[in-house]
Amino acid sequence: MFEKLGHLLVRRRKAVLAGFIVTAIAAGVVGSLVFARLEGGGYSDPGSDSYKAATYLNDTFKVKDPAIIFVIDAGKSVSDPAVAAEVAPIEAELRSMPDIAKTLSYWSAGGAKQLMSADGTAAYLFIYGHKSDPTLLTSLAAELQKKYDKKIGNLRIYVGGFSTFNHAVNDKISKDLALAESISIPLTFIFLLFVFGGLIASAMPVVVGVSAILGAFLILYLISLVTGVSIFALNLVTGMGMGLGIDYSLLMVNRFREELHAGKSVEESVAQTVKTAGRTVFFSGITVMISLAALMFFPQMFLKSFGYAGVSVVAIAILGALIPLPAILALLGSKIDKFVVRKSAITPKEDGRWAHTARYVMKRPVAVVVLVLLILGTLAAPIKDIVFSQVDTRVLPASNKAAIAAKVGLDKFPGQQGNPIEIIIPDGTTKMVEVNSFVSDLANVSGVIAVGAPETAGTDIRIAAIHSMSARSPAAEKMIKEIRALNVPQGTLVGGVAADYADSQIGIAKKLPLALLWIAIGTLLLLFMFTGSIILPIKAVLLNLLSLSATLGVLTWIFIGGHLNWLVGSFTNTGTIDTSMVILIAVVAFGLSMDYEVFLLSRIKEEHDAGHSNIESV
Repeated sequence: MFEKLGHLLVRRRKAVLAGFIVTAIAAGVVGSLVFARLEGGGYSDPGSDSYKAATYLNDTFKVKDPAIIFVIDAGKSVSDPAVAAEVAPIEAELRSMPDIAKTLSYWSAGGAKQLMSADGTAAYLFIYGHKSDPTLLTSLAAELQKKYDKKIGNLRIYVGGFSTFNHAVNDKISKDLALAESISIPLTFIFLLFVFGGLIASAMPVVVGVSAILGAFLILYLISLVTGVSIFALNLVTGMGMGLGIDYSLLMVNRFREELHAGKSVEESVAQTVKTAGRTVFFSGITVMISLAALMFFPQMFLKSFGYAGVSVVAIAILGALIPLPAILALLGSKIDKFVVRKSAITPKEDGRWAHTARYVMKRPVAVVVLVLLILGTLAAPIKDIVFSQVDTRVLPASNKAAIAAKVGLDKFPGQQGNPIEIIIPDGTTKMVEVNSFVSDLANVSGVIAVGAPETAGTDIRIAAIHSMSARSPAAEKMIKEIRALNVPQGTLVGGVAADYADSQIGIAKKLPLALLWIAIGTLLLLFMFTGSIILPIKAVLLNLLSLSATLGVLTWIFIGGHLNWLVGSFTNTGTIDTSMVILIAVVAFGLSMDYEVFLLSRIKEEHDAGHSNIESV
């Protein structure tokens, strides 16, 4: 099949290349629309009780979390009429803005004490948008932060809230990505020249990589028309698109050169390249896709988006390596070696340093295996100290305005008054004995410091409970579990930020076994189909699991242990690692490691099938 495809691509090379150019341009034009549709957040489980509670609050009680929170520090009692006089025009101006539905503050709520700081010198001003569109709210937060996060008269205003946090994270990622690209692009170009040995050959990864990125943007745009897609997925698209572009192009170009230098015609060389290297690219790419597709099992939009992005970019990278790249090689022929800067890349030695390394290892298999296992085991050891959590403002630089606003809020409002536990009891008025008993028990839960009076909407009851926990932490998750373990009235929904975090962790834990089973079975079956061996797939999976454990151990040592700041940059050690990030890193790392496993096994098997011994093949 692959050999026939190679011959077809040679015969139709001009038509294939023309079609590729038109398709790439169309994908770039339409795919660019995805940037306006990407969303922040996406950490919640849409099927959870906390999500249902939030919907209930919004629809029945007409209550929703404020998109943006102002912490207004007056420097004196907020009940002073002079302070109220300064705040009034600011709040009136906010209410007049087209994207703001309403505001609620200590002053507009008639001196509501729950909106006043513990020392009485600061107060909250909550801002609600007309729509729940995260993109619009993030833009609004950016606008308000620029205009109001400063000293205005005698007031010092700090602009915070979830949408402001989203804006800060998105902005930081964009700037960091631009910085990374400004460093990596020149280095990558130098690397490509070194590896491919010539200007023309080193352009091949750009063709595959850029086509993969543009194609993935188009697919993500189409997906965004029917479901949410996280803005963070773009990082995976660009990074993996260029990375796989280099990998697959290196495999294809080197094999094409090898066939040409063996005296074969251009058509025979292309056909043999697609038959061998192309088959390897296909199976290795499918292996990566299987791993990344596991992210779609999780309920969070954030993780699903990386699944969509990863599968899309890998699929297009495979197509780019199997269709336009062979057509380009057919057009270039021996010109692929023009403008050479390093001849050794074109005619690699059969007995180079890598061959010497392989022979050295194979002469001492037991000693090498023991040494490698000891090294990987040592690196994996810190994983025992891993603690999971979720990202919050602490991931931002301490000088970031959103981080400062969050810190001021925590200092001024100890007890997390801005993040209450929201409890909804449908038809609660018909079972008041149970409700009263539950409220009494709720007040005794560790971490709960105050329970508000029940509010009603028809027959439904809402109860707000103030707690002292960091909302997105293992301690808060434990508190939510204790609340749900109480003798609660039937149908009770526990919501709020802490419950949202707990449900997110629970959702990941429930789907993790299914995701792992999918990866294990899919990878084992695919490697069996590729190699025909039962032992090799099992060996590959076990070794890659060990290397993955070492990766997570190193992450724990750095980001929980607080080491290597000089290398990775200064960061706030929260003592935890974001659960979603661990899942993402694990899936991507496993997929890519299996990708390289297929690369190696493919050529080893080919040499062995040609009659070479095990040692010669390796």
